[in-house]
Amino acid sequence: MNPIASELNDIITQGNEHIYEMLSNVGKELFFPKGILSQGAEAKEKAHKFNATIGMATEKGRTMHLSSIMAMVKGLAPRQALTYAPSFGILPLRETWRNALYSKNPSLAGKEISIPVVTHAITHGLSVVSDMWVDPGDVIILPDKMWGNYNLIFSVRRGARIVHYSLFDDHGKFNLEAFETCLQSQSKDRQKIIVMLNFPNNPTGYTVSPGEADRIVEIMEKVAQKGTNVLAVTDDAYFGLFYEDDAIKESIFARLVGRDPRLLAIKLDGATKENFVWGLRIGFITYGGFFKGDSEKPYDALEKKTAGAVRGSISSASHLSQEIVLKSMQSETYRSEKMEKFLIMKERAQEVKRVLEDLKYQEAWDVYPFNSGYFMCLNLKTVEAEPLRVHLLEKYGVGLISLGKADLRVAFSCLEKEDVQELFDTVFQGIKDLEQ
Repeated sequence: MNPIASELNDIITQGNEHIYEMLSNVGKELFFPKGILSQGAEAKEKAHKFNATIGMATEKGRTMHLSSIMAMVKGLAPRQALTYAPSFGILPLRETWRNALYSKNPSLAGKEISIPVVTHAITHGLSVVSDMWVDPGDVIILPDKMWGNYNLIFSVRRGARIVHYSLFDDHGKFNLEAFETCLQSQSKDRQKIIVMLNFPNNPTGYTVSPGEADRIVEIMEKVAQKGTNVLAVTDDAYFGLFYEDDAIKESIFARLVGRDPRLLAIKLDGATKENFVWGLRIGFITYGGFFKGDSEKPYDALEKKTAGAVRGSISSASHLSQEIVLKSMQSETYRSEKMEKFLIMKERAQEVKRVLEDLKYQEAWDVYPFNSGYFMCLNLKTVEAEPLRVHLLEKYGVGLISLGKADLRVAFSCLEKEDVQELFDTVFQGIKDLEQ
């Protein structure tokens, strides 16, 4: 094992031995290399005459660039737009995002969390988490309504086994009983379980209530107290898009931090959906755990391992994207701009609710509960989802996503409010066509 990795492991173990136990074999081996990176950092600080360490080109002391490129980038210097970012991400953005986490999640007050590490959006963040914390054969607990890419990330790439519980109970609420039963059964003979929490949920658009969130945390804490290490990963891709009073307005991550030595929370979020910058691909990984004494050193060790995983996969996320997101968050109009877009999304969700109240649709489908996010799902009663999807596309030019045998996902995020009625009437007609 590399001496740097060994040193980081010792720091984590001293802070909380159970968190060290949760690391995958790869995670235990990970470190942030010194080598060229540290030598380059030293040179940047001390090489006042010549600095010939950087794998970039300069011209007259400035970042070399094409004028045709920089002509398209307004408000940023070449060194901000074109140079490599650190594998950790640029520090001002990391600190700004952490400050925002505290303001958006009141339950974090008085709790210590790591400085977020920047990833190439949340999908890459999940892959980094998988490398660091998932071994072949590990169990990943997910609801039966889940984003399909989890399978590629955890099962195909890392050899983990996904175990499902039913997301909804018979009353259209989060199925706390099924969740608890699943965690209890999977933790009986295991040293570690990994629980993925994705709210707003993709594909259903459901977010739990504050009471449901409290109970979820209690169930996970109870499992930890019985001696099983619990890794709680919150995929908060659609965070903030909460449209109804019954939805919790903060991440469950905030309630999980510091609850038990055997419980580690990892928050995955990003500007991707929150700030409507999908193609900029900026995400974050943040840790919230229970440590003996000062948490700064073990958090720093986890950040270095995470940055090592980033370094070993993509090197670093786009510097240009990070600067754009940072400058936007520092803008005086940032909050008002976000509120304007939130209200548009909320109006669309409310229009979907209004349209689907029409009793004529009851013969064709049930509607899974939704109160947030980008999506909602129909549970078809009389036809299968995939034939309907193809029929709608070919006859009516309507594109939707089929999931399993009976579920059809509608992304109202990309529907104008005035088009909602026509869309569902068309789906209804498509079902009638297939029934004939």
